Amino acid sequence: MIFIANPVLIAKAAVMTLSNDKLRRGVGWTMVAIFSPIIVILALVIGIMSATADHNTMAIELCFNGGVISWNVPEGFREYIKDMQYSFSLLDYDVNKINNQTEEGNSLDPIRVKAIFYALYFGADRPSLVNTLQFSDCFVTYEERTRTVTDEEGNEREESYTVAVPIDDIEVIYKNIEAVMEVTVTSENQTNANRIYALVKYGHGAIDVDEFQYPGEPIGDGSYKALIEEAEKYLGYPYVWGGSNPRTSFDCSGYVCWVYTQSGVYDLPRTTATGIYNQCVLVPKTEVMPGDLVFFQGTYAGAGIASHIGIYVGNGKMIHAGDPIGYADINTKYWQKHFLGFGRLPENN
Repeated sequence: MIFIANPVLIAKAAVMTLSNDKLRRGVGWTMVAIFSPIIVILALVIGIMSATADHNTMAIELCFNGGVISWNVPEGFREYIKDMQYSFSLLDYDVNKINNQTEEGNSLDPIRVKAIFYALYFGADRPSLVNTLQFSDCFVTYEERTRTVTDEEGNEREESYTVAVPIDDIEVIYKNIEAVMEVTVTSENQTNANRIYALVKYGHGAIDVDEFQYPGEPIGDGSYKALIEEAEKYLGYPYVWGGSNPRTSFDCSGYVCWVYTQSGVYDLPRTTATGIYNQCVLVPKTEVMPGDLVFFQGTYAGAGIASHIGIYVGNGKMIHAGDPIGYADINTKYWQKHFLGFGRLPENN
């Protein structure tokens, strides 16, 4: 991994380079086309994880929510924002068109579509020229179905119609994008998309793992960073009762078991929230660390001791399989009413 001291300076330098026509001609348009998206997206990824990333966060908020672009923003960066805003208007139109073909309660999430588009194309040369309908179609499959209709005279007949079915498996979506749009979706793109999605959907970005100490011996020698990177892969996935993997999506305990196991932090076979609770040592609130578990009771009838579970991330927040999977404040009235306690798994088995 490359560590760069000042992401804002990098972003400014990249923008100045890319907005200087003489310099761009000097380095060649081919090199600019190849490297300019990488430079800007690299600066964005680093910037989102930095307290100095005012321009980057502002750009995301302006693209998703609209508003006036400050004149303090460099002209080249302003153009990127304007073009992405126009791209988003096209994507909104396309997603709305697709959702008119979905069944009730199973629509395509426009924030997810735009977050991935932003991660792939912000800083590129004219993202608005990308075929946004083609891009949006990568998130759904189309099925031909039949139904019985009755005409004005009371006669029944069969007619065929097309249904758009959103794809739940994010890996399938990324493969579709690579094949259809002829781009490479890197792990950095995916992480960036998840962080942007969290920022827009939940009002904050993904937790900066550098702010926290790694949990120590109680959860073995896997890192908190690995845990959160695995957990964030599924931001926005729906809550599915009994779900325990990305293909089915997750319920609360299925999500925790999957994240701990797949991250390499702890081998945690599939069990219930109570099953995990029974394996843990209880931790006082004053000693809880990011990576520990937080348990709740009575969130639905018929559960055992623990009815819900999340992964504690610090600052009174958890990441959990809500509906959808995302971050939540455990200090809200609801979660405090059902709060059971914090737990820590023993040394890795």
